[in-house]
Amino acid sequence: MSIRGKACIAGIYEHPTRKAPDKSLAQLHAEVAAGALADAGLSFSDVDGFYCAGDAPGLGGMSMAEYMGLNLRHIDTTETGGSSYVIHVNHAAQMIAAGKIDVALITLAGRPRSEGMATGTAPRIYDQNAPDVGFEAPYGPTVVNMYAMAAMRHMHEFGTTSEQLAWIKVAASTHAQYNEHAMLRDVVTVEDVVNSPMISDPLHRLDCCVISDGGGAIVMVKPEIAKSLKRPVVKYLGGGETIKHLNSGNVDLTYTGARHSGPPAFEESGVKHGDIKYASIYDSFTITVLETIEDLGFCEKGQGGKFVSDGNLISGVGKLPFNTDGGGLCNNHPANRGGMTKVLEAVRQVRGEAHPKVQVPNCDIALAHGTGGSIGTRMGSATIIIGQEDA
Repeated sequence: MSIRGKACIAGIYEHPTRKAPDKSLAQLHAEVAAGALADAGLSFSDVDGFYCAGDAPGLGGMSMAEYMGLNLRHIDTTETGGSSYVIHVNHAAQMIAAGKIDVALITLAGRPRSEGMATGTAPRIYDQNAPDVGFEAPYGPTVVNMYAMAAMRHMHEFGTTSEQLAWIKVAASTHAQYNEHAMLRDVVTVEDVVNSPMISDPLHRLDCCVISDGGGAIVMVKPEIAKSLKRPVVKYLGGGETIKHLNSGNVDLTYTGARHSGPPAFEESGVKHGDIKYASIYDSFTITVLETIEDLGFCEKGQGGKFVSDGNLISGVGKLPFNTDGGGLCNNHPANRGGMTKVLEAVRQVRGEAHPKVQVPNCDIALAHGTGGSIGTRMGSATIIIGQEDA
């Protein structure tokens, strides 16, 4: 059963901080929640559904519900890393469409920068009870070398080059210059990217996302409530989610879970790829973007390098404007989880509220995609398509 148009995004908020040594994790969650509710014109007392993931402190949803004084009919703490918040949008839309809740609040917050995390290069801290530990931990995998492995394989299979990957960073930086909160606002060139220090071959420093504190929140409501509020109506059109894993060693590193989360989103929304005016694509690393664009069907597998070259992701220039806030590569990657901010910028674009220099004209339909875990091992993937009231 399609739930197209049966739920709406009414409020969003991105925390302006990128370093918060003076704030607790719970405080950041509450501040982004308050911001999104204020944006929607609602209050904490209106919320009857709450969604959070592993970044929520204490007992997660229970602790945060108490901290924020929420009286709930439904709670969802689905954890798939950085894709969790895109999945939460899907789940909240389902619950609203089913009549189980009226107002859903989704929050993300984190302090990795204040806590001194070296996200990409530090050895991973494993849950010793996880089934993969005995097989993988002895080899010392880090976040960045798992993505580098996928990038190297893509290069081997399809001839993708470092220069092509660099165009993704160039596009992100071109957009970030207009975002006053972005961590990296300097526009870079392809040469800047490929000449930056090598972190894990073939990924350079500028192929990697930023490490930041902060967070964000989303408020979703049933259509009747959305129409009563003094904000543009942003409809949920369709979504999909999946898990891709190593499949007992039978794994292809050149594709992501987007191959399976994208098709149901397009089917439910009833739109074609050419209808998408803007795309928020998870950008933990440049290779994440390239593979995701292929897997979502914006170009053929193996042609991502050619697709992203020569500015095709730059707003006002290219075929598929992406991450117009600067994305995780330049703007913000709170809690090392970028799915939330992907939804936020997609909503801004559909509302016509992105920065004028990067606002996509007549942006009536947008896509947001989140990736969690690692494209080199196991990942969660989620895709949503949203649109204006008459989309």
